[in-house]
Amino acid sequence: MKKGFLIPVISTALIALSPALSPAAGEWTGNANLLLGVKFLDEIDWDPLDEQVEAGIDIDFRRREWPVNLAVAFVYSMDEDDVDGVDLDGSTAELRLGIRKIWEPEQTIRPFIGGGIVLLRADIDSEYQGTKISDHDETVGIWVNGGIYWTLNRSLNLGFNLGFSTGEVTLFGHDADAGGFQSALLVGYHW
Repeated sequence: MKKGFLIPVISTALIALSPALSPAAGEWTGNANLLLGVKFLDEIDWDPLDEQVEAGIDIDFRRREWPVNLAVAFVYSMDEDDVDGVDLDGSTAELRLGIRKIWEPEQTIRPFIGGGIVLLRADIDSEYQGTKISDHDETVGIWVNGGIYWTLNRSLNLGFNLGFSTGEVTLFGHDADAGGFQSALLVGYHW
């Protein structure tokens, strides 16, 4: 992944965390979670790299009087395979920006749903007998997700996240969807 792609990701994460770290943090509420799961890409476009391990960070926050949270996440997925002596590596990166509605019928179990825009990047690398070729592309798409936070001791989040993203990229002259279905467990902090 290019270093230029990481700068906006890190900047966005720092901006997203700033309300929680400010002196007026009591006026704000939110969640910062690590995600670990699987991303299922379109098999026609991505086989044999269509089931990728996915990891990321997901943050949402709001002023207590707001009806919805602002949401930002960075998620990276990857897979590798060997096909007839050709080493294949495929990966996607998603920077998600949007909103999230969290229902709080009680302090422990809090279901949520959200969505927004996603900046997607897809990379494919192959190597055969020392010869390497690669291609990448970036696009803008959409994402939606939902899940449940189980908040223990008022601050420890456990839960799951199910989602979908979509955005078309062109790799080696072929149009492909760099998004897919995601299923992830989450662990993190609620303030």
